[in-house]
Amino acid sequence: MKKDTHPAFKEVTAVCACGHEFATGSVLDNIKVEICSACHPFFTGKQKLIDTAGRVERFQRKYANAPLPTGKKKK
Repeated sequence: MKKDTHPAFKEVTAVCACGHEFATGSVLDNIKVEICSACHPFFTGKQKLIDTAGRVERFQRKYANAPLPTGKKKK
């Protein structure tokens, strides 16, 4: 392997827009991210359904009275 061809891999601190900091490895000197696991809605449990043009309600109305599957296979 040739010497001095790969950049130096070091431990750096990544900073999120929410202020959360965490250590990671990188060849960059500093890392700034827009969203992290501390503020992402999926990980915080604050995820919302974003409804555009009533699609969610229309789906719920369409399948509200649909029969439930019986669990029997068709032959």
